Amino acid sequence: MKLAIMQPYFLPYLGYFQLINAVDEFIVYDNIQYTKKGWFNRNRYLKNGKDDIFTIPLKKDSDYLDVNKRIISETFERKKLISQLQNAYCKAPYFKDTMSLITEILNFSDVNLFKFIYNSIFLTCKYLEIKTPLVISSAINCNHTLKGQERVIEICRAKKADTYINAIGGVELYDKVVFKNFGIDLKFIKMNEIKYKQFNNEFVPNLSILDVLMFNPPEKIKLMLNNYELI
Repeated sequence: MKLAIMQPYFLPYLGYFQLINAVDEFIVYDNIQYTKKGWFNRNRYLKNGKDDIFTIPLKKDSDYLDVNKRIISETFERKKLISQLQNAYCKAPYFKDTMSLITEILNFSDVNLFKFIYNSIFLTCKYLEIKTPLVISSAINCNHTLKGQERVIEICRAKKADTYINAIGGVELYDKVVFKNFGIDLKFIKMNEIKYKQFNNEFVPNLSILDVLMFNPPEKIKLMLNNYELI
């Protein structure tokens, strides 16, 4: 079985969904520490031809809490963010269908950050017809006190995975020899160069999946999901 494990990111870039599509099961960490500098509750979108950030504000709390303990702030104005994205993409060719999906995602009522993000990943996968099961990490019977590479191997063993695929950013973090000692083939997924027309602007890469959805038909996105290399 091919397995991947990732932190929960809100409307992440295309490569995240390539990874989901490339495996038999996709584990989403819920019992992992939230970090302000990560992409848990923010991402990049196209605004006036340049990249900008949209954010889900959080209730003030300890910096050491896991993502499943963080709460969305009462100040979060869903309608304002929807309007912000509408203004940015209203002339995009696939605006109507994409905005319907994004509105459904943003109007999800649960204020638990992990549940909010998980729902957004689930709905986006459904929209893209990605069939890979999503599994919440804390539901797996294994030693959750481990960290880094040891934790990944522990989860792979618990799920009886023989192949683990990681985002290309993990090349310096994980050792293929160590994984092989546990009977696991470690691979890294690298997205090939993908460009598409963003109005008449110079292309801005690696924006939120919502940007891909706004400018491309579903059949083209399905081809993009398989446009990668495993190394």
